[in-house]
Amino acid sequence: MSNPYPQSLQMHIDGEWIDVGDRDVHQVINPATGNAIADLPKANKDDLDRALDAAAKAFPMWRDTPVAERAAILHKAADLMRDRAGDMGKLMTAEQGKPVGQATGEVTASAAHFDIMAEEAKRCYGRVLVRPAGQNSFVKYQPVGPVAAFSPWNFPVFTPIRKLAPAIAAGCSIILKPAEETPASAIEMMRCLQDAGLPAGVCQIVFGDPGEVSSHLIASDVIRKVSFTGSVPVGKHLTKLAAEGMKRTTMELGGHAPVLVFDDCDLEKTLNLTAMQKYRNAGQVCVSPTRFYVQSGVYDKFVEAFAERAAKVAVGDGFGDGIEMGPLANPRRPSSVGEMIEDAKIKGAEVKLGGNRQDKDGFFFDPTVLSHVPLDAKIMNDEPFGPVAVMRPFDKLDEAIEQANRLPLGLAAYAFTSNLHIANMVGDAIEAGMVGINNLTVSPGDAPFGGVKESGHGSEDGPDGLKAYMVTKAIHQA
Repeated sequence: MSNPYPQSLQMHIDGEWIDVGDRDVHQVINPATGNAIADLPKANKDDLDRALDAAAKAFPMWRDTPVAERAAILHKAADLMRDRAGDMGKLMTAEQGKPVGQATGEVTASAAHFDIMAEEAKRCYGRVLVRPAGQNSFVKYQPVGPVAAFSPWNFPVFTPIRKLAPAIAAGCSIILKPAEETPASAIEMMRCLQDAGLPAGVCQIVFGDPGEVSSHLIASDVIRKVSFTGSVPVGKHLTKLAAEGMKRTTMELGGHAPVLVFDDCDLEKTLNLTAMQKYRNAGQVCVSPTRFYVQSGVYDKFVEAFAERAAKVAVGDGFGDGIEMGPLANPRRPSSVGEMIEDAKIKGAEVKLGGNRQDKDGFFFDPTVLSHVPLDAKIMNDEPFGPVAVMRPFDKLDEAIEQANRLPLGLAAYAFTSNLHIANMVGDAIEAGMVGINNLTVSPGDAPFGGVKESGHGSEDGPDGLKAYMVTKAIHQA
């Protein structure tokens, strides 16, 4: 490995970097080798109480800090991230597995979120209501208070920054628990904030047993909002915990994105876009195109051409030259994906490509294409979160819409067509928080990102994401 990954990692509480000491540790694993590469300290109860106390004390100060000063710190942190993107990308590849070029790109793209939220905070306007002479009524937005945020391992910088940027821009203090599998990426982002001048106590980074940390933080009266990105079952559990204290929540949960391919689409463009995106980050993307419903007139041609493109995806250690797909992120993923594929085969699916864990060190899995997958196959109903595209034919528009909407999930959906009427119908009828038509870009930083149904509630990014960290207050004067 070409990157010196730190053998011992740290937490950050009240401006202080905290070593392992006598704390329990989590071993960070390089998914390309399966070997342990570092020890990560796990927060104990005293650590969590200290983090809560720091967030509570810092909030009034940060809330009253002029928005221009907050914005300047975020802009500086963004500049530092761009300057350090190469080194941060190497850390991410070592702990998460994605190719180093993609990891570096994630860092630079994430930095833009600090810039976007810095400017959105300046434009968070209230409004004045019409009243008789001598009376005034107006509406303003104020920071909600200290935040507890929890982020997963698949995008170790992009997902945490979606919580850090709006919370800090809004004037909140925050305690972030990133994934223990990918800690160094978030730690380096915290260093950028600290070096940019963020005051002590505004942001804490802690690690530990997810259940223990989340229950302790959410139960505290200090916390006013909870933000979580992860699985549906865990999101439901955290929502219940938050409900005990009537705390505001933003839940960005699982997806199982349908892709409707109509026979009038630009087939080459559709194939090139979808085959490339399906295997990005080894399919470990909540908005990854996964359930392909392809109109019968082009179904066979689409499946064959898609499999041909998928077969050319270069798989290997993310530090290797020309690598397009790295390993799955942890030892649980290959087994889970493999079990889903076996279930689909038993129920009648045809394996057009792949289907197996690769016989080498690490957690590598073949890019996989399954055809004619029956609806009762587990992989058609549960998100595989891996490098698997599942395909079925359809005949009529209504059938495609029905299949796209049949699951309790509704995060992202996609459609490819040259027919404007079909595009309008799909955009209106699909039950998803984000719909991409003839493209797969659904997460630009200035647009709301979030789902419906069991994919969660609330939005991240853009002005909607900023206001998720604010409360609305009406003031009436006579």
